[in-house]
Amino acid sequence: MDAGPPAAAGEGKQVYRLRVVLAGISPLIWRQLDVAASTTLAELHPILQAAFGWTGEHLHRFTVRGVGYRAYQGCGLLDGQDAGGVTLTGLSLRVSERFTYDYAFFSNLRSWRHDVRVQAIEPARSRRCCPWCGGGTRSAPPEDCGGPEAFLALRQEHSRWQTTVRMAELVHLLVEAADTSPGQTVRSVLGEDAIEELPDLLYWARIDSSGKAAVNAALAALCRKDTP
Repeated sequence: MDAGPPAAAGEGKQVYRLRVVLAGISPLIWRQLDVAASTTLAELHPILQAAFGWTGEHLHRFTVRGVGYRAYQGCGLLDGQDAGGVTLTGLSLRVSERFTYDYAFFSNLRSWRHDVRVQAIEPARSRRCCPWCGGGTRSAPPEDCGGPEAFLALRQEHSRWQTTVRMAELVHLLVEAADTSPGQTVRSVLGEDAIEELPDLLYWARIDSSGKAAVNAALAALCRKDTP
């Protein structure tokens, strides 16, 4: 049972401003999200996935005041309350109140815990797409990298200096090949291993960017989903 598209800001009458911090990681990785008050926890799940660049392939759960809320997962509802049956308004959340969102908690990997705090509850701004990302820091980890500790270890191995030097080496190879053997393809010059390395290098080169524009593009796509 897929959750429907997130509600537009005007439909919720109020907007919850949430500060979402990825637990166990320093320096902090966080997002500030404006979400319609009528959003259910089941609808908040894809919003958080879009905000952090996750794929939604793993199980998830919310815990609010000690009560677990989980979404339908193919074979039935897991232990806990139905995440599709309660909205942010229905939870009567107060400003500064916190709850948690766990992702990939039943996989062989370490789970990702998101600490969610209500920063403000405000009237909806007309004509603004909601949900909306108003701020944040740094790219989220690759979701299957093994959890916070594994990510921090990978970050140490891929310092900005090391990443820059490696990318400069590959560019040098391409420039040299263009001068000495024009017409060669990038793949023939760099080789298969280097080609497969490029996405990782690009990721680590942009690790300190939150990609706010890309996040809001993904959130806007949620708004348009299933809309006639």
